[in-house]
Amino acid sequence: MTVRIAMWSGPRNISTALMRSWENRNDCSVVDEPFYAAYLADTGLNHPCREQILLTQTTDYAKVIEELTCNPVSAPLQYQKQMTHHIPRGMSMKWSATFKHCFLIRDPAQVIASYLQKMPSIDEEAIGISRQAELFEQITGICGNPPVVIDSNDVLQKPTQVLKNLCRKLGIEFPEQQMLNWPTGRRSSDGIWASHWYQKVEQSTGFGQYAPAQPALDEEHLALAEAMQVHYRKLWELRIRP
Repeated sequence: MTVRIAMWSGPRNISTALMRSWENRNDCSVVDEPFYAAYLADTGLNHPCREQILLTQTTDYAKVIEELTCNPVSAPLQYQKQMTHHIPRGMSMKWSATFKHCFLIRDPAQVIASYLQKMPSIDEEAIGISRQAELFEQITGICGNPPVVIDSNDVLQKPTQVLKNLCRKLGIEFPEQQMLNWPTGRRSSDGIWASHWYQKVEQSTGFGQYAPAQPALDEEHLALAEAMQVHYRKLWELRIRP
């Protein structure tokens, strides 16, 4: 039986690099942001590649859930790159009760600075940090145990230790060379939005270098980052240490 792993992240959080790492395993297939079209249809937001996304993914949340839970998977592992802000408040998560859940977090100021390089504006809903904290509590209640938490800065500083500990927590093997190195280029598994968001990761062959500098934000965005710290720090305290 396939083990389905859901990695819950917000945008601009090395989530695609981490998907590359998992896809490069011999025993794993990946799913890239399966609720993106449903989210765009539900919110009416005008994201890059919106029309292509709506044409290439179903906009029906129930159908996405059916695909994620019922569709046969040939690989022993399925890694789902999930965006927390794509899940509407009030949506039951009981469909994911048999999954192995993980949460990927990043300092809010770093998320905001990176997001603004790709999008003209940002708000609390767009970065998904408060929604991430809500989903963590919701999934903990459904599964009975807190999901595994990893921080992107820890991954960049000590990828071997963090991924080894992550795999151990998930009860699976850690093929070090496969998860730390991958070929450049786009993948057939990448969402249609890759042309806007994935240029950097398409050139990568592994996790990038850790850059500890704190980004400079204007007053408005600094206030948003500070407001999100309470949610981030709560999960940061629970993270896997390198």
